[in-house]
Amino acid sequence: MANTTTPTMARSFLQVAATEEVAPPLRAVQIEGLAVLKIIKHCKEFSPSLVTGQLLGLDVGSVLEVTNCFPFPIREEDEEIEAEGANYQLEMMRCLREVNVDNNTVGWYQSMLFGCFQTVELIETFMNYQENIRRCVCIIYDPSRANQGVLALKALKLSDSFMDLYRNNNFTGEKLREKNLSWVDIFEEIPIKVSNSALISAFMTELENDTPVTQCDYDRLQLSTSPYLERNVEFLIECMDDLSMEQQKFQYYYRNLSRQQAQQQAWLQKRRSENMSRKAAGEEPLPEEDPLNPIFKPIPEPSRLDSFLITNQIANYCNQINGVSGQSFSRLYLMKALHEN
Repeated sequence: MANTTTPTMARSFLQVAATEEVAPPLRAVQIEGLAVLKIIKHCKEFSPSLVTGQLLGLDVGSVLEVTNCFPFPIREEDEEIEAEGANYQLEMMRCLREVNVDNNTVGWYQSMLFGCFQTVELIETFMNYQENIRRCVCIIYDPSRANQGVLALKALKLSDSFMDLYRNNNFTGEKLREKNLSWVDIFEEIPIKVSNSALISAFMTELENDTPVTQCDYDRLQLSTSPYLERNVEFLIECMDDLSMEQQKFQYYYRNLSRQQAQQQAWLQKRRSENMSRKAAGEEPLPEEDPLNPIFKPIPEPSRLDSFLITNQIANYCNQINGVSGQSFSRLYLMKALHEN
């Protein structure tokens, strides 16, 4: 009887192992309300400085659960201080494990200023996390948008096609066309769902005021243009200048490429005429390609990664300007209607 059940158990184990390798795509990030409050508190205390922290939780099917988090020390350039920061993280993980709190790393969080987060450093951090964690996310919080009445929380991950190109460090136009990758395909935003336990939900219900209508926020009716809009326009202009510099790099590359192709054609025509003369004289023709000739050395194409990131940032600033402008126009039309009445 034991011999008949062993192969079945072995096959079922292999099937389970195979199913674990093929993980379902990540559909949502479920984060505890306490973790959200910790992230907001940490980012607001050190604003406008940028801070980071560790996300802890569980990877369950297509949902990544974030149950806790803790802040990282302020980064310094000194190697000894960086080593102390790594020891701090390990010590925090050990203490959490001792008190039976989830200590599985599922990503990290960081603050941003005016929606600026599309950087090469963020991509490199993602790639470092991906070496040890199969699925991880970065939760980004913008304290500057809190003054606009917006909870600016975003959960991001890198797309699989972009990570393949980044590992090969090949962002040429040919490879991007082959992968059908554009600037909108670098980051994937994962929906965030904030969850609380039944006890916390009941406690929050008791704290609610019976007459919330009397609690009016008159600051939302201010008609003056907020400095948030002005700063977004300034950053947008800077990004446009950076994008123009990237375009000049590509224009310079294509000019050199066309000049090299013209030199190659002229050299080939000259070599072919020489070979015709040598054939008429009964001599062997010379090869039409000379690898040692500098005009046949390929010109390296500049990477398009920086231009993709700048374009992402420009789109982000435009969306923020559109949102703030829409709110300002709504207030103006509201006050116009009140004055007319």
